[in-house]
Formats: sequence, C-alpha cells, structure tokens
Amino acid sequence: MADKTKDRGFMFSWFSFLSYTTIMAYTPGPINIMSMNNVKNIGLTNSILFNFGNYVGHFLVMLECLAFSKILFAILPQIQFPMKIMGAIYLAYLMIKTIIPSSKELHTKENKKKNFIVGALLQLINEKVILFGLTVMTSYLLPYFKSIPVLILLCLLMSSIQLTGNICWTLFGTLLEKIFKNQRILLNTIMSTMLLYCIIRLFI
Repeated sequence: MADKTKDRGFMFSWFSFLSYTTIMAYTPGPINIMSMNNVKNIGLTNSILFNFGNYVGHFLVMLECLAFSKILFAILPQIQFPMKIMGAIYLAYLMIKTIIPSSKELHTKENKKKNFIVGALLQLINEKVILFGLTVMTSYLLPYFKSIPVLILLCLLMSSIQLTGNICWTLFGTLLEKIFKNQRILLNTIMSTMLLYCIIRLFI
C-alpha cells in the first residue's frame, strides 16, 4: 500500500527523462526557428522576451498536462499501461521523423513581431508541447512521483531546459542551423538512438 502513496524516485530513469526532454528542447522546430529568425527581425531584446514568454507558456502547459493526467490516473488507475503504449507510439513517431526529417524543418520563416505574450500564447496552442507534456506525465513522472511539489519542480525543470534550447537558437541560431544541415545524418542517428532508448526504458 505504501507504494501507492510514496514516491519511487529511486526507480526513475533520469537519463531517459532528460534525454527526451533535451531532444525536444534543442532539435529544430517552429519555436526554435522563430527564435533564430526573431533576432534579425525584431532584435535581441524582444527575442529574449519572446523566449521567456515561451517559457511561461510551456510551464503552464506542463501544469495543465500534470493536472489532467493526475485526475485521469486517480479515476482510472488501470489507464497507466495503455498510456505508456500511447507514449511509446508517440516516441516511435518522433524517432521516425528524426530518421526521415522534413525537408522544410530548417526553412520556416516568421516575420511578424513577437513579444512575451505572443510567445506564451504560442506554447498554449502548440500541439507538440501538449503531446510532449502528456507523454512525460503519464509515462515518466506519475508512475514514480506522487508528491505535487516534486512534480511541479519537475515541470519547472522541463520548461527551464526548453528555455535553454530557445535561447541557444536565439543566440547561436545560424551556427546551429549549419550544424544540423551539415551533420544531419550523425545528429539524427544519435537522437533517434536516444529516443529508442527512451521507448525501451518505458517498459523496463
């Protein structure tokens, strides 16, 4: 019975969790490409405000996913395994997309002015962030952590990692773009291997 009320953090795979979170934060995507383009379109200061808006929006989405998943687990405890299956399917989809990337993923253009509020709102309607949050909560966190303060701190950690990715694309976007273009095969192989590891860790 104690196992249902206490954290089992000692069984938690930090490497798998951080690998997945870091891949999502640093790989090219709409928000990171916007962060890169914003520097030349609206300047560094406004770009950083946009990044912090993303940070707040990302954190709010993580809290929403946490609340939804927590309620779902409380109502239907047996939902855990099906949710793990769904999480594994989503990770497998990401792995395939990493191996066979879209030809336009590094060429997204965004010329509208962005600020803190818009940055936050973009995350609130970002389906990739929502799917990421639900996958992390149901497959990684809730099976091991029951303490609400601990879960909120982990949400903050995920959003902070996402923020570092956004800022890196803001400050070093052009360089990162060249690296992802020139070393695409190597980077995609590493990231897809890490995602495969994340999938395996869901069931062991």
